Amino acid sequence: MKSNSGGIDRILRIVVGLVLIGLTLAGNIGVWGWIGIVPLATGALGWCPLYTILGINTCPMKK
Repeated sequence: MKSNSGGIDRILRIVVGLVLIGLTLAGNIGVWGWIGIVPLATGALGWCPLYTILGINTCPMKK
C-alpha cells in the first residue's frame, strides 16, 4: 500500500471524519454520520482506495 494522500488532504479527512462521528454521537445527525469512519481511516492510513482507482496522488514528490 503506497501512500497517495498528502498532508493537507489527510488532515481534512481526519477532521471531517471526527466531525461526522461527533455529530452522530451528539444526536444531531442520524446513523449516516458513521460514514465518518471512512475519511477518518483513510486520513489516518494516508491511503485512499478511490484515489488508486482514479490515478490521483496528492502526496508531494520525493526527491
